[in-house]
Amino acid sequence: MERLDKRLAATGQWSRKEAKELIRAGRVAVMGQVCRSSEEKVEEDTPVTVDGVAIGADAPVYLMLHKPSGVVSATEGREKTVLDLLPDAYKAMGLFPVGRLDKDTEGLLLLTNDGPLAHRLLSPRHHVDKVYYVRVDGRLDQADVEAVSKGILLGDGYQCLPGELELLENENAAYITIREGKYHQIKRMMAARGKPVTYLKRIKFGGVELDKQLEQGGWRALTDGEIATLFRQ
Repeated sequence: MERLDKRLAATGQWSRKEAKELIRAGRVAVMGQVCRSSEEKVEEDTPVTVDGVAIGADAPVYLMLHKPSGVVSATEGREKTVLDLLPDAYKAMGLFPVGRLDKDTEGLLLLTNDGPLAHRLLSPRHHVDKVYYVRVDGRLDQADVEAVSKGILLGDGYQCLPGELELLENENAAYITIREGKYHQIKRMMAARGKPVTYLKRIKFGGVELDKQLEQGGWRALTDGEIATLFRQ
């Protein structure tokens, strides 16, 4: 048995405070009956709905994680994974990362158990924007901007899709936008320009920006607006 507000918060879709507000507003039903008490105790398998939509282990969960360096974008393995950064309550929800970040790359990583949405976001034909902050060994210039805008030819002969490079005041740093997710793509793009990457951080994926208040290793549920943004991609 657990409190109703805790049951809602465990899904990752709402904070404990938001769960209490939903319950007070009469938007939560237990076994088909509206319940306005956050302290109501419910069994793990008791049917609970929010606005008529069932919640539970199989309900869609959407999380934002600030991935730190040294953690792998996987669900299991010998090394520390991104799922190891989450509370135990999420381990049985079938969460997985939407795409991957290299072990030494930091920043925004989305986690969900919504397979169809993840597939659409990662599908090459949808060209979903991914924005990174990058620092290189060397000086970035207008020639690099033009090369990225045309699509850089990698060392193995792969032609990247056109992207954008926004130079910053620090001449070795920029924001780079790509619309595909090839293995080590940005590192290989910059290497092709003779300017190897020294630091890489993803700050935006599919219109959702990394929450600046999240410290490395921190996470939170996506807001309804952020989820809607992903579904529009």
